[in-house]
Amino acid sequence: MIIVAAAVTALLAAGAVLVLIRLVRGPSTLDRIVAADVLLAIVVCAIATEAAYTRDATSLPILVGLSILGFIGSVSVGRFAPGSRR
Repeated sequence: MIIVAAAVTALLAAGAVLVLIRLVRGPSTLDRIVAADVLLAIVVCAIATEAAYTRDATSLPILVGLSILGFIGSVSVGRFAPGSRR
């Protein structure tokens, strides 16, 4: 179980580093917004992995709140992005 947790942590960290590079070097504002949304998804996955590893359910309300925040952010960006049709 420790090997799986270490592998998942390494993959999530690598994904977060790549997303942070896209967040900094993104050619447009929409790329940066999508990168921030993906970074939020990686954080949710990291918290869920920690909750599964420790078998502790106290972080589930945090997961629900972050998931709702990510969904609302994605929908609002899609709605108010330049060039989107109404």
